[in-house]
Amino acid sequence: MAAKPDFQNPIEAVQALMAVQAQTIGKSIELQKKASEELMAFFQAEAQKATKLKTPEELVRFNVDANTALFKLLQAQGEAFTALATEVSQAAMSKFQGLAK
Repeated sequence: MAAKPDFQNPIEAVQALMAVQAQTIGKSIELQKKASEELMAFFQAEAQKATKLKTPEELVRFNVDANTALFKLLQAQGEAFTALATEVSQAAMSKFQGLAK
C-alpha cells in the first residue's frame, strides 16, 4: 500500500505566503498614505511660501530650495519603501526556511 502524500507542509507554506502578502500590502498602503500626506503638506507649504516672493532672485532661491527639499523628501520616501521590501523579503525567507526543514 502506498504511503499517503504529506500535504501539510505545502499548505502551511501557502498560508504563510498569503499572510506575508497581506501584511505587506497593508504596510505598503500605509506607507503610500503617509507619503501622499507628506507630499500634499509639502506642496501646500511651498505654495504659501511662493505667495510671499517679491523679486526674481527670491524666486530663483525659492525654486532651488523647494526642489532640493522635494528631492530629499522623495529620497526618504524611497528609502522607506526599500526598507519595507528588505524587511518583508527577509521575513519571508526566514519563514520558508523554517517550513523547508
